[in-house]
Amino acid sequence: MTSLAHDRYCDEIAHQIALLRQVVTSGADLSGTVPTCPDWSLEELVRHTGGALRWAELMVRTRAAEEVPEEQVPGVAGPEAVGDAAALDAWLAETGEQIVATLREAGPDAKVWGWAGIQSSGFWARRMTHEITVHRADAALAAGLPYDVAPEVAADAIDEWLQIVEYVQRTEPQDVVGELVGPGSSIHLHATDTGPDLNAEWVVELTEEGVRWRRGHEKATVALRGPLTFVLLAFYRRLPLDAEELEVLGERELLEFWLERATFG
Repeated sequence: MTSLAHDRYCDEIAHQIALLRQVVTSGADLSGTVPTCPDWSLEELVRHTGGALRWAELMVRTRAAEEVPEEQVPGVAGPEAVGDAAALDAWLAETGEQIVATLREAGPDAKVWGWAGIQSSGFWARRMTHEITVHRADAALAAGLPYDVAPEVAADAIDEWLQIVEYVQRTEPQDVVGELVGPGSSIHLHATDTGPDLNAEWVVELTEEGVRWRRGHEKATVALRGPLTFVLLAFYRRLPLDAEELEVLGERELLEFWLERATFG
């Protein structure tokens, strides 16, 4: 499955940062707990997201051949003042300008260290797009604000998540994701609000060798149906399976088993 164009990722990062800044400046309680990331306050979530973007930006800009320690990233922790929405907003704005400019200058093929075995700037454009897209959902849910995402971005986020599961199974067999095996078990994700051109349906098979997946409409052990944004958020454990917009058909326990183990962010 092909990913989006490099420029599309750059555009989306800029767009998502602008939307995250709107959450920061909305008057939301920055000290409030994020329900979907309960170890963090809203401000800590924003600082984490901005710090990840700055970390990726430095690695791409310097064409890093290995992982750069976080403490070497300028401004990674955000502004000194705590609870200052204006300072946090300004830091996010600067962060966004830096990473988008760096990724555009690098293009998709510059050689850069990447943790998923993909050594290119294109990896970071895609990874950071979905990092901020999902964490913006965390922020919006914490602030009680509406959330939506472009269908092609949501679909690509699901593709990438499944590819990460495959990668972790190959490289870290001791990880809990290694338990996602079982011949004859399968999951079907079905977006109900998109057209056939997007093909926003997935079949995920748990085989003896590990997870295998493809786009398509097929009968499965369990199916998760609903609008694409809601399917994305449920698949990332940002919404409960019993959310009003979602429908689970078949062996719900298998889907719960998956969600408990395929957790990385």
